[in-house]
Parts: sequence; C-alpha cells; structure tokens
Amino acid sequence: MSINDEKVKLPINANPIVVHEPRFSQGGQADYYSFARDTMQNGTAEATIYNSKKLEDVVHEMGLKIKQHEENIKFLKTQKNGLDNSILDMQVALGKYQTESESGPENEELSHVLSEQETIEQILRYEKSAAGIWCQLKTRHGTQASHLPLTKDVLGIVAMLGKVDDDNLSRLLSDYLGLETMLAIVCKTYDGIKALETYNKEGYINKTSGLHGLGSSIGRSLDGRFLVICLENLRPYGGEFIADEPQRRLNILKPRLPNGESPPGFLGFAVNMVNIDSVNLYCATSSGYGLRETLFYNLFSRLHVYRTRADMLQALPCIRDGAISLDGGIIKHNNVFALGNREVDLKFPKSFAKSNLPQDYFEIERQIKEMKWKKERTVEDMQREQALLDHARFNFGIKKQEYLKFLAQNSSYTRQHSFKQEGSA
Repeated sequence: MSINDEKVKLPINANPIVVHEPRFSQGGQADYYSFARDTMQNGTAEATIYNSKKLEDVVHEMGLKIKQHEENIKFLKTQKNGLDNSILDMQVALGKYQTESESGPENEELSHVLSEQETIEQILRYEKSAAGIWCQLKTRHGTQASHLPLTKDVLGIVAMLGKVDDDNLSRLLSDYLGLETMLAIVCKTYDGIKALETYNKEGYINKTSGLHGLGSSIGRSLDGRFLVICLENLRPYGGEFIADEPQRRLNILKPRLPNGESPPGFLGFAVNMVNIDSVNLYCATSSGYGLRETLFYNLFSRLHVYRTRADMLQALPCIRDGAISLDGGIIKHNNVFALGNREVDLKFPKSFAKSNLPQDYFEIERQIKEMKWKKERTVEDMQREQALLDHARFNFGIKKQEYLKFLAQNSSYTRQHSFKQEGSA
C-alpha cells in the first residue's frame, strides 16, 4: 500500500484550530487590509490596558511616597515644638537661679569681662592676622557677625575658647602652644574653611573674597599664612569623663614611675586645667562632642603639668606627650626641650568662678545645650524631608500628566476593548 493510500488517523481529543478567515469585499475579493487592521487593533488594545495599569501603579506608589514624607515632616515638627517648649521651660528655671544669685560678688564678673577684653585687645594688635581681622569684624558687628556667610561656621579663636584660673599657667600654656596656634581660627565644619579662603581657576588666592576680601575692605590686608582648625575632622578623646564634674574633665589615668609611684610635683593634665564656657562643653560639633574632648585634647593631648623643673625632669620616664612646669620648664610632645625665656603677648583669659550658683544650674545649662543641638539636627532633618517631598511632588506631577496623556491618546482602544468584553459576556 502506497503512502497516498494510507489513511491518517487524528487523535480523538485533538484541539480544533481556529482560523480567522479574511472578510470579503462586495466584489468577492478577500479584504486582507481590514483583517490585518482588526488583528493589530485587538493586540494594541490589550497592550494599552497593560501599560495603563502599569502607569497607574507607578503613580499610586509615588503618591504613597509623598504621603510618607508629609508624615515624616509632621512628626519632626511635633518633635521640634516639644524641644522648643522644653528649652523655654529650662531657660525660665535658669532665670530664677540667676535672679537668686544676683547678690553674688560683682567684682568677679567685672574681672571676667575685663580679662576677656584684654585678650581681645591682644589679638587685635595683630591687625593683619586672620584672627585680628575676625575679631575686628566681631567688635564692629557684634552678634550679627555670627550670621554672615563668611563667619557663621566660625566658633572662635583658640585664645578665646578657653579660660585658665592662674595667669602664670595661662602664659605657660600659651607659650607651649605658640602664637600661631593661639591665633588659629576654629571652624565647626570644612565648609567654614572653604568660606574663609577661595581660589581662582589657576589655583591662586582670590583676594576679593573670604577673609582676604574682608581685610581689604577694612584696610587691613591679610599677610602670610594662618591656621584654621576643623572640629569635625578632629579625632575626639575616646575615654571616660570624671563623674559628676560640671566641666566634663577627662578621666585620664595618672602617670606612674617605673616603681609604680606617682611622680612628685605632678599637678594634673593641661587639657583638664582649661575651663570652657558651658555653651561649648556639649555639642560643639554635629556629632555631639564638646571642645574639651576635641579641640583641647588635640592641642594638649596628655600634657603633664608639674610644680618645678626638677619634678618634671624626675618624671621623664612617664612623660609621653610633653610636660610643663610652673617655673617655666617646657618639654614638647616629641621630647624636645624648650630652653631660654620668651615674653608671651597673648594668653588665655582668666576664669570666672560661678561659685554662688548651685550644681543644678550647670546641669540645666547642659540639658539646654543638648536640646538645642537636638533641635538643630531636627531642623536639618526637616529640611532634608522637605527637599525630598518637593522632589517627589515634582516627579508625581510629571508622571500624572504622562498617565493622563496616555489615557487620552488611547481612550478609543480601551473603550473598544471594554465593548468587546461586554459583547462577549
């Protein structure tokens, strides 16, 4: 039997093949154009529905992000208002303490002001220095100078950021640091450093901006180099603080001689002998650190203070980061001896003791400083959230218009698809 004579058996469960026959025109000719058009339109309608749903989901998701940013801002505003109320309450409490202590010694307050003014005058003598120009700006414009773009990030001059109880110790510490460091400007962040000095395309200093421009405007051209210290880039002290100590002095292990005894004449560490205004004891940096564990720890480290040169020399085996003695001896941190005598023109102001104020006063001051720091961080968070919200709303508006335009352009396909679905139902 030939192949042509063999019968082909189809399986009983074979699925029928649906063949769309083309339409015929009035003349009996097949209308292949209409057939192709209807097939393409049917596929386009399904794609339109799919893309429409996809765009709708994107718009919905962007709307949820906007809502989340709005809720975050609402929460942060509530947090900021709570901090404002707490700060106000504590400031009222401080006011009561100050009123009760008004009968305290006025001579000490006057001496404190005069000592600070004396240090400022000493800085102003270096009229062509960066510190002298900055102090001139502060003297002329007062508190408004802190809000200028040029100086708003400047915390102060090293010589003005600490106070020392004893004039002789103050001179010794100033001598140890040196004039250039005492005149150094302290900024909170690197942005403050960039504002103080700018450069042109060739890398030369722009004399019309920053401190150079400010100096020229007041007739004091800035000469030579000057030091600027960036607090946020300093590695802070990583140890503990002395418990219940208002000045947050560092709990550094006392030195020991090879025989295990304390060196005679040891008076303490220089970093703990500098008194710091309460406003700078806490949260001087965005990370929450104060000036003692950042600025002054990096300037003095574990510098020893001894009563006499003889005591200092006897303690050489346990001196690692330098030492000074009250009779003028100085050993640098790298075991370099500073000999001879030098007249110190610039020193730290003398401390003002607040002995008539209760311990709670300083604790409230600390809490206010901490809350103000938290408030600043909250405001920064609010600004970031607002920027994200504005960006999200902008993108949402664009995507929404894109979605509406898509619906308008493809409405005929979607209506046709829905009519076909209703007809088949």
